[in-house]
Amino acid sequence: MEKNFFKKLRILDGGMGQELHAKGLISKGTLWSTSAVIDEKYHDLIIDCHLEYISAGAEVIITNNFSSRRIRMEQNKVNHLFEFANKKACELALKAREKSKKEIMIGGSIPAQHDTYKEDIRDKEVIHKAFNEQVNCIKDYVDFFYLDVISSGREIGIASEIITEYKKPILVGIHLNKKGKLPSGETITEVIKKYKHSSWIGLIASCVSMEIAKNSISELKKQGLPFGYKVNLWGDDEPSPVRKINKAKYNEDAVNLNTVMGKKEVAYETFKNLGKKFVDNGATIIGGCCETNPSHISILSSLKQDFV
Repeated sequence: MEKNFFKKLRILDGGMGQELHAKGLISKGTLWSTSAVIDEKYHDLIIDCHLEYISAGAEVIITNNFSSRRIRMEQNKVNHLFEFANKKACELALKAREKSKKEIMIGGSIPAQHDTYKEDIRDKEVIHKAFNEQVNCIKDYVDFFYLDVISSGREIGIASEIITEYKKPILVGIHLNKKGKLPSGETITEVIKKYKHSSWIGLIASCVSMEIAKNSISELKKQGLPFGYKVNLWGDDEPSPVRKINKAKYNEDAVNLNTVMGKKEVAYETFKNLGKKFVDNGATIIGGCCETNPSHISILSSLKQDFV
């Protein structure tokens, strides 16, 4: 993959979890979309979701292993499937690319290794081991690594240090709160100043509301990296739907997330205007996260007509 890939306007894919659920997946425990990776009957569904995003104009798809981190597998008593789940998510993305017959880049999801949207304050050795295990599982399948919704500079630094050994580029996805800071309390500028690495090929606001993304433009823009976002469609003060899920384990009652997600409709024009505002300010990496679907990605793709 060329290190300059994100210096041109590129369209990322959108949310996978909600799309899979909308198409029939019923999650088990807190495994979220990893349930579809573990259960073979859903494999074609994952491929189809990737293909729909590609058809909508996505030039990059992210592997469906966000919830395949070690801690989630342990919580749901499927730890023995850790390697399988991570590798299978990559294989399904590769199959989707092959079926599409398009030159699609595959980003390997490397999420925060403990809670999502919270700083991981565990010992460095513990975090390092967790990141290293997941990176090692998927390194041979992906074009680059996507640090997926990371909440502190320290975690970004640890993950970057590991990934660098494998000589693959990194797209850094940082989570931001409504004050424009990472959950760790750090500003974007503080994180970049302390942890910026030569392997980074871009920086995006990751799984943030549209309002938070809009308010982050000026600080993202001044970091000297290709920048952009993967926005969700929640309001600034809404908790993640994941936090509403009961604590059933994988081998207990399944959880139908469609009953708890509380989808919010966002006008397509509003979504398009956010994309245009970013692109007008020099952003080259735009996509969706939770509650976005192929229609939203098609809207972003339409912006390329004016900015290629």
